[in-house]
Amino acid sequence: MLAEDSVLLREGLIGLLSRCGHEVVAAVGDAQALIAAVEEHAPDIVVTDVRMPPGFQDEGLHAAVRLREQRPTLPVLVLSQYVQRTYAAELLDSGDGSGVGYLLKDRVGQVEEFVEALREVADGGTVVDPAAGSTQLRAGREWAAERRVGVAPSTPRGSPAFGDRVRPGRPPTGTFSPSR
Repeated sequence: MLAEDSVLLREGLIGLLSRCGHEVVAAVGDAQALIAAVEEHAPDIVVTDVRMPPGFQDEGLHAAVRLREQRPTLPVLVLSQYVQRTYAAELLDSGDGSGVGYLLKDRVGQVEEFVEALREVADGGTVVDPAAGSTQLRAGREWAAERRVGVAPSTPRGSPAFGDRVRPGRPPTGTFSPSR
């Protein structure tokens, strides 16, 4: 399931996901259509933009959080143009705490990393874009401690991190690195 208001990016993501072996059961351009499409198609994962019509504020994020209230285990990967730590925190607190991701749209251009992040979220892990910064990582550690799950350790020096992955109830799976 894909929700993105930019037709160019939406069509590009459909092509990219299809080439990587994923079936996009529906692609929509606004938050209300996302909610309706999830009810109709019951997808394995949702990829959505934060800012969508009509207000272009945080409609996509609120739709994702609402969907996770209705379906706590529904994996959701949220894409954002800009770092908004509050958005990432709201998403991390949604549903049962598993299967969530927050990435900057720039990550989509790094295809292998984007597809790996999608896979990680679909498998119940948590992926947070490193641009969300150490403040978000600290918040993620507090979130993980409350839920008794592991958090990936800091990335080794000199290795640019892609994100931290967490699997509920299991030790951390490590960090993504563009050099992989």
